[in-house]
Amino acid sequence: MPDRDKLMQFVRFCIVGTVAAAIHYGVYYLMQLFLKGGVWLSVDYTVGYVVSLVCNFFMTTHFTFRSHVSAGKAAGFGFSHLVNYSLHIVLFNIFVAVGIHRLVAPVLVLMVAVPTNFLILRMVYR
Repeated sequence: MPDRDKLMQFVRFCIVGTVAAAIHYGVYYLMQLFLKGGVWLSVDYTVGYVVSLVCNFFMTTHFTFRSHVSAGKAAGFGFSHLVNYSLHIVLFNIFVAVGIHRLVAPVLVLMVAVPTNFLILRMVYR
């Protein structure tokens, strides 16, 4: 893949990641707002993650990697996000435990999780 194509793929990944992160954070924030702190922080966070995950799969497949949906890609995407979700929950709970506000912690989590997920997904969509 030529350098320009790699760069554009990364740019598309960043766009999709930004949209997915906004969906994730938006759902989480709305649950916090309307449920007055939610039932459990991790449940609210997970609901946001799942909604974002579904949107992310289709955007990543069609827009980022210019590919088509298949069972293999769905499985690889699912695996990458299982790893990614684990990283999210562990980091989120660590950040909250050390005193970072529950509405700021997700932003910090994304700074680690997004690049990690990109590296895994590049292997899935080869």
